Amino acid sequence: MNIGSSSSLNPSPGPITTSNVGNNGPSFAAIGNQTSNNSSTNTNQSASNANNAPVSRERIASWITELLSSTTREAALMELSRKREKVSDLAVLLWHSFGSVAVLLYEVISVYPYINPPTLTAQQSNRVCNALALLQCIASHPETRTLFIQANVPLFLYPFLNTKSSTRPFEYLRLTSLGVIGALVKTDETEVINFLLTTEIIPLSLRIMQSGSELSKTVATFILQKILADDSGLSYMCETFDRFSHVAMVLGRMVLQQQREASGRLLKHIIRCYLRLSDNTRAREALRSCLPDCLKDHTFDAVLKDDASTKKWLSQLLLNLETPAAAATTNAQQQSSNSAVQQHNQTSSTLEIG
Repeated sequence: MNIGSSSSLNPSPGPITTSNVGNNGPSFAAIGNQTSNNSSTNTNQSASNANNAPVSRERIASWITELLSSTTREAALMELSRKREKVSDLAVLLWHSFGSVAVLLYEVISVYPYINPPTLTAQQSNRVCNALALLQCIASHPETRTLFIQANVPLFLYPFLNTKSSTRPFEYLRLTSLGVIGALVKTDETEVINFLLTTEIIPLSLRIMQSGSELSKTVATFILQKILADDSGLSYMCETFDRFSHVAMVLGRMVLQQQREASGRLLKHIIRCYLRLSDNTRAREALRSCLPDCLKDHTFDAVLKDDASTKKWLSQLLLNLETPAAAATTNAQQQSSNSAVQQHNQTSSTLEIG
């Protein structure tokens, strides 16, 4: 994405699909509340027009106040989540409004009893996803992000990430929860990564990477990629053999799955994870023997044919994993090629001068 892109994951009918994933990664603005698929085309058009209309500060303040009443809360949650991209300081207003964050957390924990056994309904899922979308808004804003993690709010979402039911209400719940974590890591702040490293987000993400839907896998892999991108995250992941081997095993299984049903977006994040791991000396040595063969040959050429960046990252990964002798030969060949080009350019310049 540009993972910070603010394209629409606004409430839209129907299941989440990979169309919600941009060229550079998942679009977290779109991972949020999901509504049931029972509206007519005219109703959808009217809702879209209303969603794009300007919204007054008085109306926003009124919806925030309505969060405090159980009779008006559900409608207020829906309206605020729909308008969150239209109000730049909504996160600040929510955080500093009396009772608002407490209400959002209440909505989250109120569905815990329906996780096990898995009895969560679509209506319950939609409602809590609206609350999660507003928490994502708070996680994304620079003025509230630090307060958000200092209050340990992400921990309230982890029970949702730990669910296993594949039904649509649970899938939306996992995906929207991942969107909140994704909104945190996309900022590339070491403070965020250090906080997440003290939690269970890595094993939770790895489990979803193996068993989630394609979009959930993509967001979870992006989260892992962003954790690895930070030096403290890379160091943590490669600190023990058990940690590294678990990550390498999951990535390897995902690559094998990609042979059967390839997704360029997901494969991109997998390769970025491998490439970052290769920056660690011990991990690089291990990857030389455990990198899947299908990444070394031309298995994914068709999938990556229009993705120059990912092809470049894959080439760099393979170069990083070459043995020192092979790498020296490759570098010598590149230097020889560069020298030949320079000589050719000099000769051409001389002829032109003559």
